[in-house]
Amino acid sequence: MTIRIIRFCNIVMVALVTGTIFGIWIGYNPKDLSAPTFIEQQQNAILALNTLMPILGLITILLTITSAFLQRKDKIAFSILLVASVFLIVSGLTTRFGNQPINSIVMTWDMNTPPNNWMVLRNQWWTYHELRTLSAFIGLCLIVWSSIKKD
Repeated sequence: MTIRIIRFCNIVMVALVTGTIFGIWIGYNPKDLSAPTFIEQQQNAILALNTLMPILGLITILLTITSAFLQRKDKIAFSILLVASVFLIVSGLTTRFGNQPINSIVMTWDMNTPPNNWMVLRNQWWTYHELRTLSAFIGLCLIVWSSIKKD
């Protein structure tokens, strides 16, 4: 029963984290935004998500590792979940060392006087976001696959 509860919580958490990241990828591509619009949108998203998402991501990684450990006798599930953990960790590290440093810079900007390099930083942020989206999505797929595969 414990394994089922952990699996369930793991799927829910990875779906929430990946769904949020995916939603940003689908709905918030900044390439056609003016500087003031980009800055306002980005600062709002940073304020809303910059603390919550890393916490949810960490919980998801810990649940995935716990799920792997609880299923260590099932070598396939164990391996799949460890690989999923690696993809989630890559997504988290990309956020921490790619997106968040840029977020810190963007939070200092005034939307009425954007810096000259705002598009360079916007594009770098988006590249990191695409990487973490792909990594989180692969992690989600692996976690779901490990839960629905035949035992």
